[in-house]
Amino acid sequence: MSPTLADEIRDRLGDLSPAERKVARVLLAGYPAAVFETVATIAARASVSAPTVLRCASRLGYKGFPDLQAALRLELDARTASPITLYETSGSSRRDVPDRSEEASDARLGERLALVQQAVSQTFKEVAPQEFSDAVRLLSDPRRRVHVAGGRFTHLLARYLGLHLTQFRDQVDFFPDRDVERASFLTQLARRDVTVLFDYRRYEADKTVIAELARERGGKVIVFTDPWLSPAAAHADVVLVTQVTSDSPYDSLTPALALIESLVAAVLDRVGSEGHERMKLAESVARRTGLL
Repeated sequence: MSPTLADEIRDRLGDLSPAERKVARVLLAGYPAAVFETVATIAARASVSAPTVLRCASRLGYKGFPDLQAALRLELDARTASPITLYETSGSSRRDVPDRSEEASDARLGERLALVQQAVSQTFKEVAPQEFSDAVRLLSDPRRRVHVAGGRFTHLLARYLGLHLTQFRDQVDFFPDRDVERASFLTQLARRDVTVLFDYRRYEADKTVIAELARERGGKVIVFTDPWLSPAAAHADVVLVTQVTSDSPYDSLTPALALIESLVAAVLDRVGSEGHERMKLAESVARRTGLL
């Protein structure tokens, strides 16, 4: 996954002059909208001259400021890409006569395995240990209620995480689907709550609103998202980024699933014997009521 323009700017801050760093900070503070301001506006906000803004773009590796803005447009196009867009811009749409031979199938399977392995490996390498530890701490705290919500496809990941957590800790629930119930649920968010959101491109506006509400009530927010970052990440205490690289028009959620399973294992370890007792009690009740 290519670094974002914001990543590039942060990485190059040390190469910039003091005046150019002022420009860079203005761009980062209002990213991405600030990048599309005029050179004069950015210069005024940074308290520098217009030529300084142009030199900053050049120092960042771009031919000029329009070139920097064009790079951001490409990045934003990627953030909002739909499966149809990805299909039309990939080789998939050009395979008019697919090779259905056994040899071709074996080769494709091997390529897909390598791609999945790379995506999972990259995800685990790039997740900040402190972010992961903070997520474990929040989800294992018995004093906190945990609320989980996902999107069109990622509701499956939300259910997977939530159902595991319910096995060994209390006060885990899922955001209701129906409007009236969801509105009532959101009014009850409180300071000791942890809200876990899954939001991958194309991002869903309600996830950002939920994150805002949770933070306004003093609660904690954990966001699972892709490398382009859901807008909800701006309101999160913990952001867990997972790769979505795939050889199809659909983003892969396999790395996210692998990270969830590691998170569940770590939370259970931290909960310890209390979690074990909770699991035994749940199984006893399930057997008694004929659910097992």
